[in-house]
Amino acid sequence: MKKHYQILIIGAGTAGIMTAAQLKKRDPNLEIALVDPADLHYYQPAWTLVGAGAYDKQKTIRPMGSLIPKGVTWIKEEVVRFDADNQAIQTNKQGTITYDYLVVCPGLVNDYSLIEGLAEAVEKGVVCSNYIDPEYTWKQLQAFEGGTAIFTQPSTPIKCGGAPQKIMYLACDYFRKKGIDKKTKVYFPMPGSVIFGVKIIADTLLKVIERYQIDFMPLHNPIRIDAEAKIAYFKPTNAQDNHCFVTSDDQQTQVLAEGVVAMPFDFLHLAPPQTAPKFVQTSNLVNAAGWLDVDHHSL
Repeated sequence: MKKHYQILIIGAGTAGIMTAAQLKKRDPNLEIALVDPADLHYYQPAWTLVGAGAYDKQKTIRPMGSLIPKGVTWIKEEVVRFDADNQAIQTNKQGTITYDYLVVCPGLVNDYSLIEGLAEAVEKGVVCSNYIDPEYTWKQLQAFEGGTAIFTQPSTPIKCGGAPQKIMYLACDYFRKKGIDKKTKVYFPMPGSVIFGVKIIADTLLKVIERYQIDFMPLHNPIRIDAEAKIAYFKPTNAQDNHCFVTSDDQQTQVLAEGVVAMPFDFLHLAPPQTAPKFVQTSNLVNAAGWLDVDHHSL
């Protein structure tokens, strides 16, 4: 097997495959290799629909080999280390592979440890997540008969910043069709200060929030899940102001010490905290926060 390629692409998700395909289209003579150990490719954008019972997960899965662009070498291995100074990577089997240009797009990985009790809550089935198992989300939605439904997301970057909202709106529509919307209270606590970063979209989403009578709770970061008691704890993310947005008609919500909000729930969908893969975090290509350090304008 070759030990050097003009272009080495780490990750054969949608980003890696599209990059390889576009480069090959522009210049068929380029020597390109994709490095990814996965047997299967998952089209994760459709998992929001799977979680709402509107799409079949099996349709989101394809054999990885069937999607690798023609003329691109697939190195079916894990990357364990970058050696950017020597324009090389280390894989778990083949060892050192060198390159002229490197494209890094391995995606993000879930890190349950960043929210206390989350791993246990996932293991016990108390929390559902389209990022983990969208079919289980749909199962939980079908079993839900009303009560308090919480949808939330972490303070870390996540795959598709809109996905935690998409499942919420789809769920609200399902509650209405099922006839349990009048006995369901939906909350959306989130770390950010706005519903969406683009104002014209945010203005529209706030109308959707109002239409479904969702309680939007900005500046609330999920910090702990009590799987036994089914209580989610949120910490205000504005360090200058511990004031919490809590609806006046909710007698169960409690504001604890240091402004921490305790919210009992009957249904909880959570986007788990996410980080860069370990081999990225431990490389000399990252910034202080552990993310790949790139020029935001050119990547």
